[in-house]
Amino acid sequence: MPATGAGEGGKAAAGSASLHSKTLLKSEPLYQYILESTVFPREPDFLRELRVATASHPMAVMAASPDEVQLFGLLLEMLGARNAIEVGVFTGYSLLATALALPDDGKIVAIDVTRESYDRVGSPVIEKAGVAHKIDFRVGLALPVLDQMVAEEGNKGAFDFAFVDADKVNFLNYHERLLQLVRVGGLIAYDNTLWGGSVAATPDEPLAAATREFNAAIATDSRVHICQLAIADGLMLCRRVA
Repeated sequence: MPATGAGEGGKAAAGSASLHSKTLLKSEPLYQYILESTVFPREPDFLRELRVATASHPMAVMAASPDEVQLFGLLLEMLGARNAIEVGVFTGYSLLATALALPDDGKIVAIDVTRESYDRVGSPVIEKAGVAHKIDFRVGLALPVLDQMVAEEGNKGAFDFAFVDADKVNFLNYHERLLQLVRVGGLIAYDNTLWGGSVAATPDEPLAAATREFNAAIATDSRVHICQLAIADGLMLCRRVA
């Protein structure tokens, strides 16, 4: 992703205290330091614009965190990714980060049950950024869309990266489909896999229980190498090896 001048960091920091809700870090000053020293100085202008626009959305908490989005850009570059999948789009903040990291002929299949927030908030910025041609937006429930993709000729093993930020109870179902679509050596990233820390608390909250079930299943899945990161609300990285 293209860098911007270091002087932009101060403007980007405005209102960033509210971003502390997107991290498991207990120290707000420490998280602020991470954003201001590492994330904001290298944040592309259009990505900053969409982040700020998303912050005014009533459901802004649904968006990925800036440090998580920066990580995706780096991972995509390391993978040499050309084709990606995003399950759960919202305003398209993380989608834009992926589009910026892919080559000009790269493609992203974006799946969500609605385009409302994307069309209202994200699409105008993505158009200005010149990457809208990389996005194939498919409206509908993710499982039928993924099943259709699996059935389409040429899709199996055709994708380098997938990011899932959708209904947690279906994570294992998404996983089975994505393992057919993502190539060996490719990466699947699952968001909210620590669920605010509640996965380690008792009694079980339903979504925490579903998340814990997913984490336990992934830990024994020999088809992937995994790493659970305490970034944002928890991020499970799965590299397909079989």
